[in-house]
Amino acid sequence: MAHRQPASASIFAPGLLLDALAESLKKLDPRLLWRNPVMLAVEIASAATLAAFGYSLIGTAAEPAWFTGTVSAWLWLTVLFSTFAEALAEGRGKARAASLRQARTAVTAKRLAAPDRVDAYTVVGAEALRRGDYILVEPGELIAGDGEVTAGAALVNEAPVTGESAPVVRESGGDRSAVTGGTTVIANTIVVRITVNPGETFLDRMITLIEGAQRRKTPNETALEVLLISLTLVFLLVCVNLGPLSAYSAAASGQGRPVTLTVLAALFVCLAPTTIAALLPAIGIAGMDRLFRKNVIALSGRAIEAAGDVNVLLLDKTGTITHGNREAVAFVPMAGQAEEEVARAALMASLADETPEGRSVVGLAQQCFGLAASGTPEGATVVPFSAATRLSGLDLDGMPYRKGAADAVVAFAGGLGGSVPRDLDNKVAAIAHAGATPLVVCRGPEILGAVNLKDIVKSGIQERFRKLGSMGIKTVMITGDNPLTAAAIAAEAEVDDFLAEARPEDKLRLIKEHQEAGLMVAMTGDGTNDAPALAQADVAVAMNTGTQAAREAANIIDLDSNPTKLLDIVEIGKQILMTRGNLTTFSIANDIAKYFAIVPASLAAIYPQLGALNVMGLASPRSAILSAVIFNALIIPLLVPLALKGTGFKPMPAERLLIRNLLLYGVGGMVAPFVGIKAIDLGLGLLLHFLQGTVAP
Repeated sequence: MAHRQPASASIFAPGLLLDALAESLKKLDPRLLWRNPVMLAVEIASAATLAAFGYSLIGTAAEPAWFTGTVSAWLWLTVLFSTFAEALAEGRGKARAASLRQARTAVTAKRLAAPDRVDAYTVVGAEALRRGDYILVEPGELIAGDGEVTAGAALVNEAPVTGESAPVVRESGGDRSAVTGGTTVIANTIVVRITVNPGETFLDRMITLIEGAQRRKTPNETALEVLLISLTLVFLLVCVNLGPLSAYSAAASGQGRPVTLTVLAALFVCLAPTTIAALLPAIGIAGMDRLFRKNVIALSGRAIEAAGDVNVLLLDKTGTITHGNREAVAFVPMAGQAEEEVARAALMASLADETPEGRSVVGLAQQCFGLAASGTPEGATVVPFSAATRLSGLDLDGMPYRKGAADAVVAFAGGLGGSVPRDLDNKVAAIAHAGATPLVVCRGPEILGAVNLKDIVKSGIQERFRKLGSMGIKTVMITGDNPLTAAAIAAEAEVDDFLAEARPEDKLRLIKEHQEAGLMVAMTGDGTNDAPALAQADVAVAMNTGTQAAREAANIIDLDSNPTKLLDIVEIGKQILMTRGNLTTFSIANDIAKYFAIVPASLAAIYPQLGALNVMGLASPRSAILSAVIFNALIIPLLVPLALKGTGFKPMPAERLLIRNLLLYGVGGMVAPFVGIKAIDLGLGLLLHFLQGTVAP
């Protein structure tokens, strides 16, 4: 069960709005607003008009006090709406971070004197734990810090972090060894090695990131801000020079009067790209918040934007495309052998194997033939699996029982004088072609058969991969399996390509090759062997069920451990890029209508020819200026929901998408101000008539 968003998470929840309003007033402090240079310039212009309003109250001014005061009020509202949008985006993240803090309860831990001495421990506070300490966690106890399970296996309730109500298995010796501080052990006992110091836990990082306190601007955001500052400087220079120019022209022509400070400030604010500058901070913050709603933690805004440009997705098979634990589903005897004999030998070879695969072999033997299993027999010599032998099993009463890769078992049996069954290759190939892993079993020199270990592909993954393909993203499965098994799993999962028998260096090489070809590469993984490739990838998504090394190498953490979640990450990344682009287009297109409103109003008295630009038929110069200023301010809160939610994204060709957005936000951005400014002008005219008593109350 995914996170359930509280009512306070809605955009216009009353409590959230009040908190955002209070925070937006604090953000008017120039020492904070300097991070948004465009809005800082607007605040300076607002302060100038406020000073002009004060002067008009005590002395003779070129503009009446009501006009100057109204313009000043709406300019201040423009700045306030900007800080409000940012505060509202931050507030939604802080509300969610507050719920995570509930998991940071004060707990104690049983710190072990030595990793293998579970009976010798000291009870200490969680804040006393340091990286490298070992703790014992028993049923019903909270895990005191982030770490890795080094001994045992347990059911863990991770609901405080992931929102999932079902407990998950955490065990030593695999890719599901990572545990998170603040989660609870439900059953069994485990030993955990602490991997972080206090204040550096995954939960601490989540809270900090969600609050946005350390959110850095992405390259795209920085580039857009440079463009906005450049446009602002151009309009600032125009307005600064327009004052002396209008004074000279008025004196030379003997008509009209110089443009006043109030009108110049209004002109500057209306022509500067205030709409996108006001909403820009909220767009980035909201992107991280939308990811969190998907149960994904982005460690940087840069990673989200990179996801919007991904061309290639590499997926580790085990734990990402498949559930991760292969299960024994059948015993396959060689010619002349009985299935029960294969099961007995496989059972003996697996009695000391504590891996999920080993336990599934024991379970299948019990289920199919009722064979008893009570742990490692007395007097048996355990032979653990090793990368060199690729075998495991035990020796009992002088008889070796082994299971492992086909060639390894053949070599072992041959060394004891055994022969290779004629149908071994066919049986092994049939299992591999079906997408499973053949585990060959021998009893001494006699090869009895094979165990069919089935990788279970996650449900619904094919449809998700098809959607990724429609977005132009190539999917590549990487696995250590043999090519036959890899091909079968790839076909079942419907990925575009696969890399079999992949070592960590092979994954790294594949990523570099795609990057050198100019492609943006994303990778998902959960194992320690995935860490180098995750560190190299442009977008690195680690499964929360994975190892600490994988989580530390990634820049995005999927709390649900669902590799196809990258589809959501890509969509949100594209939403951020498109939202910025669309609102920038809308903001610049807005200026066209403002030219027809405020430029004639400012200079028509000196240059009567400019009256032809008053295509909207605005009532008067002051009404035109006020209408433009009011529209310029009101459009910001009207666009806040779009900035927080993001523009919709549907997979389609880039050319079609560009034309669609230009029509919607370009043409729409030009038409909307004409309609809005005219409507405000008509409203101001009615208000003026009402105040003059020509319209009945």
